[in-house]
Amino acid sequence: MKYFKDNDTLTFIESKCIGCTLCTDVCPHGVFEMRGKKAYLVKEKSCMECGACEKNCPAGAIKVKSGVGCAAAIITGLLRGTEPTCDCSSSSGKCC
Repeated sequence: MKYFKDNDTLTFIESKCIGCTLCTDVCPHGVFEMRGKKAYLVKEKSCMECGACEKNCPAGAIKVKSGVGCAAAIITGLLRGTEPTCDCSSSSGKCC
């Protein structure tokens, strides 16, 4: 699933990553992946800009202009007559 053609609101500073795994735990679309003891940005275009990763990153390695993607998912769901596809209703309880 891709939300934006050119996502320029998500910034990840690898050198600040402390390997806590929180970004991989809270991201509903698997934008980050752990490799060894560091997170890596692997699916940037899947970011829905919910901001959960930034809010949970204790090292300040992630910056997101949040809200845009969740709003887009809700609007798209309304226009199509379907549920929003932002995964905020997932059973994991981890989201924006």
